[in-house]
Amino acid sequence: MITDETVERVREAADIVRIIGEHVNLRRTGADYRGPCPFHQGTHRNFSVSPKKGIYYCFVCHEGGDVFTFLQKRLGMDWPSAVRHVAEKVGIVVEEVQRRREGTDPRQPVWDINTAAADYFRTLLWDDEQGRAARDYLSLRGVARDVADRFGLGFAPRDAEAMRKHFNALGIEDERLLEAGLLVRREEGGELRPRFRNRLIFPILDIAGNTAGFGGRLLGPGEPKYLNSSESPVFSKGRLLYGMHMARHVIRRDERAMVVEGYFDVVRLVTAGFDWAVAPLGTALTDQQAKLIRRYTKNVYLLYDSDQAGLKATFRAGDELLRQGASVQVVTLPEGEDPDSFVDKHGAAGLSAQLSQAIDVFERKVQLLERAGWFADLRGKRRALDRLLPTVRAAADPITRDMYIVRASEAAGVSREVLQREVGELPEEDRAPRRDAVEPGAPLPPPDTFAGAIARKVRGRRGRSTDRAFRHEREMVKILLQHRSNIEAVGEQVGPDDLNDPALRAIYRAMLAAPQECSIEELAAELQPGVRDLLQELAAEPFGEGFDAARALAGSIDRIRGVPLQRELDDLQRQLGIASETEKDAIIAEMYRKQKEKAALGLRRYKGFSLDNDHQREGA
Repeated sequence: MITDETVERVREAADIVRIIGEHVNLRRTGADYRGPCPFHQGTHRNFSVSPKKGIYYCFVCHEGGDVFTFLQKRLGMDWPSAVRHVAEKVGIVVEEVQRRREGTDPRQPVWDINTAAADYFRTLLWDDEQGRAARDYLSLRGVARDVADRFGLGFAPRDAEAMRKHFNALGIEDERLLEAGLLVRREEGGELRPRFRNRLIFPILDIAGNTAGFGGRLLGPGEPKYLNSSESPVFSKGRLLYGMHMARHVIRRDERAMVVEGYFDVVRLVTAGFDWAVAPLGTALTDQQAKLIRRYTKNVYLLYDSDQAGLKATFRAGDELLRQGASVQVVTLPEGEDPDSFVDKHGAAGLSAQLSQAIDVFERKVQLLERAGWFADLRGKRRALDRLLPTVRAAADPITRDMYIVRASEAAGVSREVLQREVGELPEEDRAPRRDAVEPGAPLPPPDTFAGAIARKVRGRRGRSTDRAFRHEREMVKILLQHRSNIEAVGEQVGPDDLNDPALRAIYRAMLAAPQECSIEELAAELQPGVRDLLQELAAEPFGEGFDAARALAGSIDRIRGVPLQRELDDLQRQLGIASETEKDAIIAEMYRKQKEKAALGLRRYKGFSLDNDHQREGA
């Protein structure tokens, strides 16, 4: 039998208008489509198809149903054949099991508790004195009652026992609240406490409309400002998108999605009429979230904050979406603005104007690098390409990737063939040597000069640096596999693209996207066979006696973060061999500054490259 999960995926992905339109002459009427009913051979347009609801209905003969029902009644298919027929059209592989799951979904009790909790939080927000501060906050943010009700906003009280007493009185025991993530136990055998206290509550619904969890915005001082439900059988923040249950039909109909950073951004944009906006749950966009968006549209607009953190999140999200074959556009807001504040000041018309000026994510990267002067000299060009090439590699669509290579070639003045070698598109025998390989006969500065001493020490370390980088990446991934509670914190500091080894990068990306309680076997199922073997090896490999996981993890993170600085130092060293005496002084000064940045991360300096001595030389 076909699994329930597969049926739901096919139903969600189906374009009901296109499928029924193969048999009925449909015309658009408002948000729906109308045509003559094929069941009673009508001649008037009494037959309606709603893409938003995913159903059809005849106002004369009262025939109605979903896309599967239509194929059954119109073409005489049985139910499994109808599902397979639609699945083939949308490119989904049908999974079958020996028999259907009997009874209700085992996750239903958790959904029911979360629904009851959402009602409880909503009642407190509007009907209880405890919710006054939250009501005042919504008023300050310009969120009206009807808007808040549309999103089911609520309030979690400061009182640590209020929610617990409420549910206990309804016969819901603490263990069930613990399973749903509404209660947490601070330590083994410790006291149970509510996860959300004194917070404005945003219910988070899954794609089917079930209440999967909550996001809470703290009212008053403290950290973290935003807090999500803990991982549970129904909640995984790396797989859900805020607002997607409402936006999915609009996204499919309009063939576009807008990704923003936070809950309030979605609330503001949907209220202004941009009901195709969704947001990740307070973290960087994951590959699972990118896949979810891609199920409904290929065209994605990224609308993040205009600060440095927003730009970083924009390009990370862009790369994830490009890996899924999406076309990614970046919407740029004036400095200091976010979507919420911009729409509040300029309204829907102002944002529509910004959307009309959106540019491709790769072009936006090039634009920023050009404005910063990165293409002005050789060193800058090399660094600029180091930032552009990961996005080129991320582009799954071959035409898009080729256009990116051409654009990068134009911007940096580097031949297309060289960039293709860097990206890895040319056969192995045609590829250029590694950037950090020693080129035979490459000139070195005279041995009796300060520049020559630096160059030789750096060159002697090049062959070992790659091995060290791999070792630190391997150590970090191994620790995270065996100490999964650290994944979220590490993910805020190190992204998948910060890892050089492709196998370790794939494992790390899978961990970031999966819930913490996901088993090793479930993680492995998402990976290629060779990567799967490495995962199993790292998960089973013991640590030495007296191993300090926290200290080792911190050390590995610092060294991984130091890799870009090391590359810049290597680039500077390469320039010493071709620089004039005047240019060498500037390069050495820049090496000194980069070494100070590296030292700030607690990393070792080049042996013999003392900061104090160099400072004296520079000032001499």
